[in-house]
Formats: sequence, structure tokens, C-alpha cells
Amino acid sequence: MELRHLRYFIAVAEELHFSRAAERLHIAQPPLSQQIQQLEAELGVELFQRKTKRQVQLTQAGQVFLQEAYQLFAQLEKAIDLTQRTGRGEKGRLQVGFTSLVTYDLLPVILRRFREQFPEVELVLQELTTTQQEQALFNHRINVGFAHPPLEDNTLNLECIQQEELILALRETHFLAKQENISVKSLSDENFIMFPRHLGPGLYDQILSVCQQGNFSPKVTIEAIQMQTIIGLVSAGMGMAIVPSSLQNLQRAGVVYRAFKEKTPLVETAVVWQPEEMTPVLREFLQIVRSVSAFARG
Repeated sequence: MELRHLRYFIAVAEELHFSRAAERLHIAQPPLSQQIQQLEAELGVELFQRKTKRQVQLTQAGQVFLQEAYQLFAQLEKAIDLTQRTGRGEKGRLQVGFTSLVTYDLLPVILRRFREQFPEVELVLQELTTTQQEQALFNHRINVGFAHPPLEDNTLNLECIQQEELILALRETHFLAKQENISVKSLSDENFIMFPRHLGPGLYDQILSVCQQGNFSPKVTIEAIQMQTIIGLVSAGMGMAIVPSSLQNLQRAGVVYRAFKEKTPLVETAVVWQPEEMTPVLREFLQIVRSVSAFARG
């Protein structure tokens, strides 16, 4: 049984007349009659009662078969539509890894824009360090990540979407807070709050390089994992922190942010993915990422 048999059957069932059905299908009437006879022979039941040579009416079995044929075509249309939308990246699932740092700037805009344009794509978000994202991409636990180069895995596709300077977060009551720009050398005796190096070795080493410009190693009194925790500890007067400039969007009572007089290394944020894992959904997501980052750069 082929789909054309079902189409022929539906046309005859709706017209209840072979000539009109043949005209509707743009075929001759004799071949249409032969196709219906073949269908009845294959099913082993009569679908039509012949009132005249060309006019017919549905049997009880034919009425049942008509309803089932309608459902089959409805399911087929649904399957075609779903397949086409999936192929266009409008339907599917995308697993996204990200560091806490990107939640203070670009990521919320990217996710909101993507959700508006592709509401039927399921987004699964996981907060992971850069190192964890590399492993998750390798293990296919995420499809795309927002991380901070350099990466250990040089087989990953990487596009830089943001560069930002390092700044100082400190208590508003600290005597240095009165200065708009702070010299790194003036921080040599201060207590610092940092994250463990293994969570983000690239960013960690950049922060160390800032201190080395002032000819000192930071006196780390507390380590914290999350950036918001670090800023919370600064607010509590437990020390100061060197952080990417996007952290200024995290406003916390008692905390102020100040630029350095010296030029600092630029912290890069990149979107990363496995080159062989490109899907229509990922392709559309990357287009949104590029559009948002280009707009942010002006």
C-alpha cells in the first residue's frame, strides 16, 4: 500500500463519484477504479458499494478506513512540519555551559533574544568553569559553552565575543576608594579575595600578572568559588578583589569599583563548541551570539 492509494481513496470517498474524483486528482477514471480495486483486494474488504457504474457510497468498513486515513495524513503532515522546523533550527534541544562571569553582561541578552526567536527550542543551562566546559564538550554533555581562553583543548572551535579590563572591587569606606584610578603598587599590603586557580587558570594568572606589575604577590586571605560570593566578602570588609569590569553590573551595598592607572590584561570571553557537533539549532544560536556581541561592541 502506497500513499497514493490513500489519496485516491480519500478523493473517491469525499466525492462519492469516480469521474469527479478522477478529475480532482488529474488522472483518468479507469486507472483510478483499478487503484481502488487493488486497495480493496489488499485489505480484503469492500470500501465502496457501487450504486451505478461511477457513483458509489462508503461501506461501514470504508467509513472506518476514511477516518484512519485522515489521521494518517494528519500525522504525516505533523512529521513533515516537525522535521522541517528541526532542520531550520526552530525545534530541538540545546545544552549550554557558562561561567558565572558571563551572567553579568552578555549571556542574559543572548538567552532572551534566542528565546524570543526560537521559543520551541529547549535550553538546558549548566554553570561550569572553563575547564569543566572543555570536558563537558568532549563528553557531549553540553553543545556549546561560554568560557575564558586560553583553552587546553585546541580542537574546539572558539570565537571571542567580548574583551574587558580588570578593575578593583573594594569597600566604599577604604581610603583608596576616594581615588578614581588606583595604582597597582598601592595594593601591596592589602588582603585579597580570590577563587582557586583550578577553577579558571587563565583568569587567575591574569590577576596575578596585574599584581606583578606592582612587584608583589597578592596576599590571599580567603578563597571563594562564585564571583558574587567574592563581592559579598568584599562588602563584608574581608578584603578586596581584582575582577573583570562586567562585575560592575553586580551592585552590592558598600562595594565600589575602581579602574587601575596601569594598563591591565584583557579578559576574553569566548563561545566554544565541537566543530563536528554543528546542528541547525546550534547554528542559529551562534548567529544570535554573534549579533548580540557585535551590537555590544558598537
